Amino acid sequence: MATYIFVANRLHIRMRRDVFQAIADPVRRDIIGLLANQELTVNSVAENFDISRPAVSNHIKILSECGIVVIHKKGRERYCQIQPQNLLPVAEWIEQYRKLWEEKLDSFESYLMKLQTKNKNDE
Repeated sequence: MATYIFVANRLHIRMRRDVFQAIADPVRRDIIGLLANQELTVNSVAENFDISRPAVSNHIKILSECGIVVIHKKGRERYCQIQPQNLLPVAEWIEQYRKLWEEKLDSFESYLMKLQTKNKNDE
C-alpha cells in the first residue's frame, strides 16, 4: 500500500513497510542474523559490513520501520534489539511451502525407490 503526499508541486510516495521488505535485502537478513544472538550498537553492526556506516544505518532504519528491530539509547550509544515475534508472518508464509515441498520430495523419493526396485528386478 502506498500513501501519496503532494508537497510543493512534487509527488512523494511513502511506502508502508512490512516484514517481507525487511527480509528482501541480503544485508538486512545478515543484520537480523547478527542481532538474533545479542543486542548490538549501530557501530558494532556496521563493523560487520563492507558498506558505509550511513548505508548500514539506513538498513537498520528500514528494519525498525518494519518492526523487526527496536533501537534504544544507553548513554551515548544506540543499541539495536531484535523483535523475533515480528518475523512470525514470514515463518507462517514459508510453512505452507515447506509442507508442499516435503510432499513433493516424498513423492520423488517413492519414485526413485520404485526405479531402484525395478532395476534390481531387471538384473
